[in-house]
Amino acid sequence: MASWINKWLFVAVIPLCLSANRKEEVREIVIPHPFHVSVVEVNHNGAEKSLEISCKIFTDDFEKALAQNYKAKVDLVNPPDRKAMDSVVKKYIMSHFSISADGKPLTITYVGFEHDNEAVYGYFEVDNIASVKKVSLHNNLMYDLFNDQVNLMHVIVAGNRKSTKLDYPETEASVSF
Repeated sequence: MASWINKWLFVAVIPLCLSANRKEEVREIVIPHPFHVSVVEVNHNGAEKSLEISCKIFTDDFEKALAQNYKAKVDLVNPPDRKAMDSVVKKYIMSHFSISADGKPLTITYVGFEHDNEAVYGYFEVDNIASVKKVSLHNNLMYDLFNDQVNLMHVIVAGNRKSTKLDYPETEASVSF
């Protein structure tokens, strides 16, 4: 009988104690994800003669990488200084990702970034690309933080989609159309 009473007291009293000591401040609970992945999509826009590139990275991981690399306070969800965050996002992605088309290295232009749910999207483009037959990608996004990183890449040309992936430490991939 005493055992039952002790269990009842534990179950009934502990939650009351915890709620009495609870802080009024409500914070976002970040649950770590069991995998590390980024997704890059490259879309050839034939009408605009351009490549539209998006890089999707988990927000918490990306903030850690940016803070580690640039020794700065990073907040991509509610940036107090949008210009500073644009600068580090651009710098990081452009130093870890590059693209070539038909054997020629391309110059990518940073468009901006946005936060969406658990991810940050960085947007880039390349102008004056009338057609493309082979796309080569160098991608080591997040390799400086995780040795189990997987980088998925989708390339779309004339409505045809080809996908590839790089597992750490691989950095080079290409697709042909």
